[in-house]
Amino acid sequence: MTIFEKAERLKQLPPYLFKEIDRKKREVMARGVDIIDLGVGDPDIPTPPHIIDALKKAADDPANHRYPSYSGMPAFRETVAEWYGKRFGVTLDPPTEVITLIGSKEGIAHFPLAFINAGDIALVPSPAYPVYRIATLFAGGEPYTMPLLKENDFLPDLNVIPSDVADRARILVINYPNNPTSATADEEFFSRVVAFARKHGIIVCHDAAYTEMAFDGYSPPSFLEVDGAKEIGLEFHSLSKTYNMTGWRVGFAAGNREGIEGLGAIKSNIDSGVFQAVQLAGIKALRGDQSCVREMASTYQARRDLMISGLKDMGFEVDPPKATFYLWIQVPEGYSSASFATRLLEEAGLVVTPGNGFGEPGEGYFRIALTQTMDRLSETLERLKKMSF
Repeated sequence: MTIFEKAERLKQLPPYLFKEIDRKKREVMARGVDIIDLGVGDPDIPTPPHIIDALKKAADDPANHRYPSYSGMPAFRETVAEWYGKRFGVTLDPPTEVITLIGSKEGIAHFPLAFINAGDIALVPSPAYPVYRIATLFAGGEPYTMPLLKENDFLPDLNVIPSDVADRARILVINYPNNPTSATADEEFFSRVVAFARKHGIIVCHDAAYTEMAFDGYSPPSFLEVDGAKEIGLEFHSLSKTYNMTGWRVGFAAGNREGIEGLGAIKSNIDSGVFQAVQLAGIKALRGDQSCVREMASTYQARRDLMISGLKDMGFEVDPPKATFYLWIQVPEGYSSASFATRLLEEAGLVVTPGNGFGEPGEGYFRIALTQTMDRLSETLERLKKMSF
């Protein structure tokens, strides 16, 4: 036995479903094929200049070179509370109901460590961002899958969760606007979640990373807008997608003060907070001119419209999303998610994400990220037109 025998928590992880596609991608690239990568949800548009300028100025100040606060600068948390008030009409107490995160992924991953004991259940959606399930496993909990199905508008059906499972559950995770399905949820659904959580004594974690990437005048609500939500839940936000700051690693959680306190206790023992210069740039982003957000949403809307029109002309089944920069598309008849993604890569140099990579209920779909220019998306459509399905 090797001394580097991996811990059981790593052995519990599902197999890396994208390994074969990554290998094939390298093979195709080695042949000199021009790859168009539509698989990664990483904005191709640069961070707005006024945010970059704020970082440069803050980085020059020696006061920002020392350890930051574990919970985040008071000024950043106050700014988050102001933003919530303006954007959603939600009142937050900055010292107790807001915490700064090294990106929302970090907070989502650490949260179960504060509230999940061995054998506890977390209700997690599928298909979904893999971190929800993995974080539960790392905390010693048992993920219980809530399938997101087209017939339910990709919302979890809370009524089919067995009562004994619900009574054992400690956390329920939701994510709207949704990755990967791009589905949205309204206040009525959030109210049902609150009632369900109250009945069974469950903490709700809402991943709201895509609320600002919305189209056609739609304005996604916050879970915290619903009566009683703050009593049982938290919301996780990120500046990554809203301001094209994926590499900056700054986000925040807001909501129930006991939940924030528990997450803060984990973070204070694991990390040392977010670089203050980045937080100051985040303040500039949240308080500054929001026209950049509207412009980016308009850009993604144009890309969405181009792709939807072209894909429908080719017979693909895809509904125009109201938010996110993803398209969730049914694979043609006769293909699995993986076989279709593999064919696109090998024959057309197109990288898409197979739906089963987000969980078994995602089988039969593939995801396209609209993080390429209009020219590259037009080229994508031209390549697809040359194929027969």
